Amino acid sequence: MTEISLAENLTPFATVKGQAILEPPKDLYIPPEAMQVFLETFEGPLDLLLYLIRKENIDILDIPIAAITQQYIEYIDMMRGVSLELAAEYLVMAAILAEIKSRMLLPKPVDSINEEDDPRAELVRRLQEYERYKQAALDMNQLPRVDRDTFIVQVNRSTITLQKHFPQVSLADLTKALSEVMQRAALHTSHQIQMDTLSVREKMSLILSSIQGQEHLDFAKLFVLQEGRMGVVVTFLALLELIKQSLVELIQATPYAPIYLKMKAA
Repeated sequence: MTEISLAENLTPFATVKGQAILEPPKDLYIPPEAMQVFLETFEGPLDLLLYLIRKENIDILDIPIAAITQQYIEYIDMMRGVSLELAAEYLVMAAILAEIKSRMLLPKPVDSINEEDDPRAELVRRLQEYERYKQAALDMNQLPRVDRDTFIVQVNRSTITLQKHFPQVSLADLTKALSEVMQRAALHTSHQIQMDTLSVREKMSLILSSIQGQEHLDFAKLFVLQEGRMGVVVTFLALLELIKQSLVELIQATPYAPIYLKMKAA
């Protein structure tokens, strides 16, 4: 019972055809070069040299060639046993560093007019240029990229069928819509104001001219029926205005007798 409980608590080494294998086989052979672990990856000798400079927090314009060369050679010795083809690329840079180191060790004439340039100048220029391009590559890598950060969605529209459901309009809804339209139309109603063609003052002058030279004038003859109701109203208003101003007066012989108009005595 104890062996079974211990076996159940072990983490399976592998699963083959649904069966959990708790211990590796005794005859399993794993070659030494089957698994390699790379802690740092460099894209070339300049990349490794720049890494060493940044790691030691060294000013790129004042590189201590001796210390950097020693670290560079140690890394090449470590990498030599892994990949000879890769290490061969770095041997050229190691030779350049050794040359710069030897040139810096040479004594310089004190009274030399044309002083020789710093042997590190060309290396510094290459490192600065490489650093600029590397930083530009990193900045470009941060930009959104299709199939890495964003993915284009493709939809087969031929298989999509759209069904349009139209609403049912009732008679009450139609009546309400018509009522709203009528209310909006009433707000846009325009009124045209026309000047009256008949004037009270003009009618007053016509009445006075008609009664001139006559003893009296029949009330019914004052009105012109062709002018319509408006003409009758204007004529009656003109007659009332003349009576108010004491220019004419109305007379009637007996009740229900015809009414006459005559000039009022001064």
